[in-house]
Amino acid sequence: MIDVDKAIAIAVKTGKVYFGANTAIKSAKTGRAKMIIIASNCPKDIRSDLEYYCKLSGIPLIVYKGTSADLAIVCGKPFIVSALTIRDPGDSDILRLAETTETEAEFSGGGE
Repeated sequence: MIDVDKAIAIAVKTGKVYFGANTAIKSAKTGRAKMIIIASNCPKDIRSDLEYYCKLSGIPLIVYKGTSADLAIVCGKPFIVSALTIRDPGDSDILRLAETTETEAEFSGGGE
């Protein structure tokens, strides 16, 4: 099993990762992202937009089990991270996460 926190941290350090919901939505619309990760407490309107555009573009959408504050800690950022876009995973094997837990990841989010 892939350690999600470690894979995200490696992707942030060695790859090309963008932070923010607006950037994630733009990347999903244009199909430039390889993966989008959202926090479990991501606002519902942003989450539904991302789910829709990711499905259209064929981009894997992963729901991180922690909150946006937890995701920020994993990324090493001093601000909350509700969504992040992975354009290049770098040395991380994070893209394998989409293959192994695609259906599981959809249900790992909070309280819907």
